[in-house]
Amino acid sequence: MSFLRTVLNDSVIIHPPGFYIVGFQIYPFISIYFIFLAFVYAVTVMFNSLVIYVIAFNHSLHTPKFLAVVNLAVIDVVLSSCIIPSMIKIFLVKDNFIPFNLCLGQMFFYYAFVTLESLALAILAYDRLIAICFPLRQNLINTPRSMSCIVGVTWSFALGITIFSTSIMTRLSFCNSVIVFSYFCDYAPTFRLACNDNTMQWATASFFTVLVLVGPFAFILMSYFSILVTVLRMKSLDSRVKALATCVEHIILVAVFYIPLITIFTIGFYLRVIEANQRVLSLSLASCIPPCVNPIVYSLKTKEIKIRALTLVRKNTFCKQQTDPLKVNKTQQ
Repeated sequence: MSFLRTVLNDSVIIHPPGFYIVGFQIYPFISIYFIFLAFVYAVTVMFNSLVIYVIAFNHSLHTPKFLAVVNLAVIDVVLSSCIIPSMIKIFLVKDNFIPFNLCLGQMFFYYAFVTLESLALAILAYDRLIAICFPLRQNLINTPRSMSCIVGVTWSFALGITIFSTSIMTRLSFCNSVIVFSYFCDYAPTFRLACNDNTMQWATASFFTVLVLVGPFAFILMSYFSILVTVLRMKSLDSRVKALATCVEHIILVAVFYIPLITIFTIGFYLRVIEANQRVLSLSLASCIPPCVNPIVYSLKTKEIKIRALTLVRKNTFCKQQTDPLKVNKTQQ
């Protein structure tokens, strides 16, 4: 295999033509898992697209809350699309070679949208915090414009830090192994293959893991602590139940997303006590399941979205019946 050589700071940097992605080697019936992932991907795209369509074409839903919801839905679609089709291609079709630049591109999109997913859940917690703790000032504090600014800042932040962390991978030389033991061009398994100093990449991965996972998760915990204090001060039991009921779905999403990822990164990246194959399987599930669960648990359980989604389905069914010539003839007879 020939290697590309570039010069950086008077030292030779060796970039391979690409990497070979290997993983799931000990699981005999792994093809069943990828069929399951294909189903997960179809559900993810279908339901998130429905949520995006319903919110986009209903002006009554153009509120801060639903702006945060549609932001999460867009992130879910892109995150799933940059991982699941590639996994199926690599492990089911057995085409596991990925060119160097495409590897960096996949790395960028995955970590950018995992970061955005984390921040999107924090934004939803902020929306609940304002709605419950400051109900009388909600329309002044949490406006469509302010929510748009918050979403814009999170996107700029996520894309910025991911561009930096991905670009410094080009400073590494890969002289020996080009086999990445993961289900995609994962950051840590890739930089550990380098034959020169990877201290900067390790420090960047450590810092950004804490920043984009622990930081938003801590904000969510503090938000719910404030919400709980406010709810306990309410005199009416009915008001307490209604306030907490609006938070249940979001709490489920937070648990599904953060607990597996924080656990895997803690015991895998820092402690290194998790077996490699278990890490790959667990991390792939932790990355693919939340985007599928989000629209089902949160968005489609929301009364406003549920009503408009059902109306849309019924309208399409009625239109289909009206345009079906056989049914039209039967009706005329």
